[in-house]
Amino acid sequence: MLFGTDGIRGVVNEDLTPDLAFRVGNALGRVFEGEAVLVGRDTRASGEMLEAALAAGLASAGKDVMLCGILPTPALALLSRKMETASVVISASHNPPNFNGIKIIESGFKLPDEVERKIEDVVSKPGYVSSGRVGRIRRFEGAFDMYVGELISMFQDLNLSGMSLAVDVANGAAYKTTPTVLEKLGADIEVFSNEPDGFNINRDCGSTNIDFLRSVKKSGVIGIAHDGDADRCIMVDEMGKEVHGDKIMGIAAKAMLESGRLKGRKVVATILSNLALEEFLRKLGVELLRTRVGDRYVLEGMLKSGANLGGERSGHVIFLDRSTTGDGLITALEILRVVRKSEKNLSELQSEIEDYPQVMINVPVSDKRIAETREVLEAIEREKDEGYRIIVRPSGTEPVIRVMVEGKDPVRIREKAERIAQVVKSFDFE
Repeated sequence: MLFGTDGIRGVVNEDLTPDLAFRVGNALGRVFEGEAVLVGRDTRASGEMLEAALAAGLASAGKDVMLCGILPTPALALLSRKMETASVVISASHNPPNFNGIKIIESGFKLPDEVERKIEDVVSKPGYVSSGRVGRIRRFEGAFDMYVGELISMFQDLNLSGMSLAVDVANGAAYKTTPTVLEKLGADIEVFSNEPDGFNINRDCGSTNIDFLRSVKKSGVIGIAHDGDADRCIMVDEMGKEVHGDKIMGIAAKAMLESGRLKGRKVVATILSNLALEEFLRKLGVELLRTRVGDRYVLEGMLKSGANLGGERSGHVIFLDRSTTGDGLITALEILRVVRKSEKNLSELQSEIEDYPQVMINVPVSDKRIAETREVLEAIEREKDEGYRIIVRPSGTEPVIRVMVEGKDPVRIREKAERIAQVVKSFDFE
């Protein structure tokens, strides 16, 4: 199988080679209808190489290619929906620089499983159009301005004048877009991790390393952190405390409910979202629906239930009346609007939502089926206890098994997680 929970991903020139990128492009060219495909990328050094291979594959199947350059994944989703065409993002999101990936979007939405399977079926059998029908590859110079303009228009009622912000763009795809939009809305910003060199994306910075932003931002200033392709947003309140995706969903849900914007009194999250968020929403009369891990599954749950707010603790938050995918910049702007309209500090807003201790241990494995073995299942059963949640699952984006334990006692959850992780580490799968 090529596809994980978020596209195709792997180590460059090992799992993800130019040859594979070409064949994927060729397959997409044959599967997708329409004449043109948008292609964007993040700041990884391998991006240009894979962009060239993918574009050549698309053109070989007769598709015109519009190269958008460095843009966040949600920007490509927005442009894809606006222009009613398919788009491809070359990015490995929050993964380290030696990884890269291929994310595919059609009219704003990530692909359903059946379309991914169709692509997998044809990717090993390239098919070419005649010489007179090959596609053309061109630069789409207006892509950046179109995305920025759409967000300025979307939040034209939000005036951030007088608000000081610290922004960590992870040396990634949002190193220009997020600062540009925030400044145009009037914010006074200090930007960190905004000098990408191809090899420093996500390195000791960004939404997966929030301690960096906490250490460099000034007291009294709200912090915003993205991952490499800027579909995530984690914030830091003016007191220096992390505001993760669960807190963001809770703050947004309450504000949207009060303004009549929250559809169906429902929020969609994954199995990893904190039990305290569920209890907070229940007190508001809002139902929390849970899905498997992955923002694509959150979106499926939202479309099925009619909800317009959903997301993940990791910072993927979807405002479906704004965008068809998680957009770290939209997420930040939504929360800043709540801060401004409520006249409360972010620390006050996030303190309303309790957060039960949660431990996540990532165990590197050679075979993810270890998570389904009798030994691991028995270890999970031994650790079950009232008031605790235990989830052991293979990652969809990395060669690891994630062990998560949640409960009110931080010492016990750590002990439980470590005991299960030890079983996973010691199990020799044959």
